[in-house]
Amino acid sequence: MKIYDFIIELKRPSYRFINWISQLMYLLSIVVFCMILFQKEATRPAVLYIAIIGIIAWWIYCIMAERSNHQPFYRMGLLMAAAGWFFIPNGKWITFIYLIAAILEKQAKFPQEIAFGKEEIVFNSFPKQRYLWSALNNVILRDGIITVDFKSNKLIQKEIQSGSTAQDEKEFNDFCQIQLKEANTQ
Repeated sequence: MKIYDFIIELKRPSYRFINWISQLMYLLSIVVFCMILFQKEATRPAVLYIAIIGIIAWWIYCIMAERSNHQPFYRMGLLMAAAGWFFIPNGKWITFIYLIAAILEKQAKFPQEIAFGKEEIVFNSFPKQRYLWSALNNVILRDGIITVDFKSNKLIQKEIQSGSTAQDEKEFNDFCQIQLKEANTQ
């Protein structure tokens, strides 16, 4: 495991759309499970009851987390819904949709970071993007915005999550300038 000198966390976007889709998937599952139970077509009704109760309980937990300014993660409820869909006749293909949604929700909400080390810069995207200092023209942090200028005319500008002090910015910028000079002299 490499140790990096600086790790910059980028500002998180609004996950409102992702949360809305997850809640819509919850609602769809609950309605379908209730309809199947009401029509007595379920081969394993106990699993559907457990899935409904689990989804509703996790949904309430997510709403409470959001109200207390924490990021809600809906993947547990999506996994419970996937389990319910698995035991519905002809519901196996929907199970995979819910499993994929649970996996992708975690990846979509993973905090974006840029790690700066003496040898390279790493963006923690999927897959990880690694760049050597020799591929860069400039890196600068100013007024809460990080700018990465590539020699290939690619420019990345992102707002960082937490405010930085002038001293932090100076220390980071000095580090980057030293790394750029060393990479360009080799």
